[in-house]
Amino acid sequence: MIFKSKILLGILAVLVLMVFVNAGWSGQDNAESASINWVNIEEAQKLGKDAPRKVFVDVYTDWCGWCKKMDRSTFADESVVNYVNENYYAVKLNAESSKKIIFNGKEMTEAYLARSMRVSGYPTIVFIDEKFTSIQPVPGYRTAAQFKKILKEFNGNL
Repeated sequence: MIFKSKILLGILAVLVLMVFVNAGWSGQDNAESASINWVNIEEAQKLGKDAPRKVFVDVYTDWCGWCKKMDRSTFADESVVNYVNENYYAVKLNAESSKKIIFNGKEMTEAYLARSMRVSGYPTIVFIDEKFTSIQPVPGYRTAAQFKKILKEFNGNL
């Protein structure tokens, strides 16, 4: 009888643990982790008029595995998030989207803007100066440490 009670108690403990895991309980504070304040290219231009900042554009496609990896790791890194949010306007741009946008007073699609920024592979980060005149594409996946170094270089803080 004691043996059956221990087995039932063990099963019950496993079930309770599974309920907590499936409910998202981790035993830690459930506060949301910080994330990059993404805006679209039109918002970045509007914000830049009152508070000029450099811009970085994450040019991606929906099928790009390395783009998704950058979203999960590089763009989720706390030090990258903090640096970007303090120093840049961050924009996501789908290189295959036919969504119409206005960039520097001209209407175009997101796909056209990506091509005009000399983007041909994904992911590519495009850096734009405060006046939206100088554009510098940086192709390829970057780790958080590599990306933060590039952010600082482009911002003149290295």
